[in-house]
Amino acid sequence: MSRTAIITDSNSGITQSEAKKLGILVQPMPFMINGKEYFEDIDLTQEEFYDLLYEGAQISTSMPEPGKVTALWDQALKDYDEVVYIPMSSGLSSSCATAMMLANDYGGKVQVVDNQRISVTQRQSVLDAMSLAAQGKGAAEIRYRLLSEKMESSIYIMVDTLTYLKRGGRITPAAAALGTMLRLKPVLQIQGERLDAYAKARNVKKAKAIMLEAMMQDFKERFKDPKGKNIHLELAYSKDREPAERWREEIIKEYGEREIVVQPLSLSVACHIGPGALAIACSHAI
Repeated sequence: MSRTAIITDSNSGITQSEAKKLGILVQPMPFMINGKEYFEDIDLTQEEFYDLLYEGAQISTSMPEPGKVTALWDQALKDYDEVVYIPMSSGLSSSCATAMMLANDYGGKVQVVDNQRISVTQRQSVLDAMSLAAQGKGAAEIRYRLLSEKMESSIYIMVDTLTYLKRGGRITPAAAALGTMLRLKPVLQIQGERLDAYAKARNVKKAKAIMLEAMMQDFKERFKDPKGKNIHLELAYSKDREPAERWREEIIKEYGEREIVVQPLSLSVACHIGPGALAIACSHAI
């Protein structure tokens, strides 16, 4: 039976300390901040990131150097027979395509999974891969199982401010100014490889209602599981955890007790949407 290592990147939101507890490896993703390179959770904490964001620093995401990616794989292959590498969605970054090209030199020992996930849903893919590896599944089978479920996830995100979408060129300055004047709370959607606009709300309460209604609709129509019995449900946030915890209690009060994981959005997402965001996400249980 092959021993299979699970590796992901920090777009999953899994920290280096959590990775050690889980027994996996995490490739730190680089950021360019005012022309200097930083690595998430190595020399850039969540607190430092948001401080720089508030200061108006020029922040952009970047790709890890190919040599650093393969060095992590080589490190794992000293103790394991195979590697399953779960990067962020190819639709949101070219780092996945690069990893797939690099894996060609490993004779099948490295299986790269492009299952169109990011942040909390990517994190769930890592946990699913760990469970399958613990069952003795090999890297190729784990990749197959994750890919067979790749479209079985959803993320809905409420953006608190339009400032960062404007900075990143995702909306025009005029649209940002109008949205700010009307105090709109845009709701974005990630299903598969795309980040799209979903709806506009006049306040946080309405935005939460829109997101929750959309998620319940997904349970019923996309997943054919109206009660969500076989679905992982997560709430996520950027910077401030307390609003997500309050929302968790509201959902439990309305829909009954169930496990709802609360995690911060990865910095690769927060970079484009800023602090104060709330998200609800789900992925079908494997």
